Amino acid sequence: MSKDVFELSAPPVNSIVGHLQQLGQDPLGFLSRCRDYGDIVPLQLGLTSACLVTNPDYIEEVLKNRTDFIKSRGLRSLKTLLGEGLLTAEGESWFWQRRLAQPVFHQKRINAYSQIMVDYTNQMLQRWGDGETHDIHADMMRLTLEIVMKCIFSAEVDGGEAKVVAHALDVAMNWFESKRKQNFLVWEWFPRPENISYRQAIAQMNEAIYKLIQQRRNSKEKNNDLLTMLMEAKDEQTGQQMDDKLLRDEVATLMLAGHETTANTLSWTWMLLSQNPEVREKLQSELCQVLQGKLPTLEDLGKLVYTQRVIKESMRLYPPVSLMGREAAVDTQIGDYEIPQGTSIMISQWVMHRHPKYFENPEVFQPERWTEELEKQLPKGVYIPFGDGPRICIGKGFAQMEAALLLATIAQSFQIDLVPGYPIVPQPSITLRPENGLKVEIKRIQLNAAEDEKKPVSGANIV
Repeated sequence: MSKDVFELSAPPVNSIVGHLQQLGQDPLGFLSRCRDYGDIVPLQLGLTSACLVTNPDYIEEVLKNRTDFIKSRGLRSLKTLLGEGLLTAEGESWFWQRRLAQPVFHQKRINAYSQIMVDYTNQMLQRWGDGETHDIHADMMRLTLEIVMKCIFSAEVDGGEAKVVAHALDVAMNWFESKRKQNFLVWEWFPRPENISYRQAIAQMNEAIYKLIQQRRNSKEKNNDLLTMLMEAKDEQTGQQMDDKLLRDEVATLMLAGHETTANTLSWTWMLLSQNPEVREKLQSELCQVLQGKLPTLEDLGKLVYTQRVIKESMRLYPPVSLMGREAAVDTQIGDYEIPQGTSIMISQWVMHRHPKYFENPEVFQPERWTEELEKQLPKGVYIPFGDGPRICIGKGFAQMEAALLLATIAQSFQIDLVPGYPIVPQPSITLRPENGLKVEIKRIQLNAAEDEKKPVSGANIV
């Protein structure tokens, strides 16, 4: 017998806008406290009825059912930025795009970009000096943007286009955070300053992307970049291909998902390694043993077991996306509970990844926990840094490879320490980013004389 979800226990309401104020002021803390109320927690966000789902079986149910549960109002608000790309498209349009793009992201094709990732990282290290103070988040954002632009457009992209894209994505993050606090009730076209700057940034980004697409259409050179592969992707049944508008949308989506999320993952990883020197020592020991002073390659990844566990554990504590939203498109059910049409469904990676039921000492940074046994025991729907179901992130393989290679390249050459007392504030916008950046001091790691004699010197150890 089905039950009314809104008769379940809920956090107390202390505002005429329901739980909206609590969610706006401290989203991560509020959602974490909500977990104590049960598997489904009813919430009232202004005029919107919502519920937080914390049962992994129910989470899988929602993520697998893309017909009854569509993207949330918040994600739909991103259509100005991402158009009808894979992140925002729905129904048959999404299904057609996913089928067309899937071969482009086959792991064998993605592996070809490993050298670009390492080369660009090594070029950045050549510019670093011992003892300098950096905003490591800004450094990671710049590096991953350069990499994704190279992987999408192949030829070196001059600073103009890259800067325009970076600026637009940054403006979009701030705009989304402002709208989230307003529960997406203030219309985008309303002439508020953040809306005006957002529209201007999008217009500039569109001009830059369309220019790059046109240059590729006019070029007779053969490239193996993502843009060329998307251009050449063809529906086997109809012969249909992506037009310039859809290419623009997919490119914008790739640039957001392929640069912002990895940059944030690495930024949080540097913070966690600085706070946990014993983990950093284990990581550096593995890098020294496996790489022996050389730059990492794709073939090394299989041996860098602890390195990959560090990334997994970092994404557990600081997931690339801390909150996913869906909306009930029809009257439906989750488990035995009735879900009325229009209800906002909230799934929080932050909440699930720190759930004491599934992780021992959940607040502790402990890469050693990621054994094969743990991964077999974890129910689906608990650890979901890339989402799950049919809409699982298509770039998952790209992101995992990039994060591990960049971490290995940098960590064997530099020790990165947080500047004491600098305020660290997680900002759960489209992605989970450090609101004020991360100020760090970088220190070159010197090989001792005995190791110097045994190990070859490479660009990884030279500025």
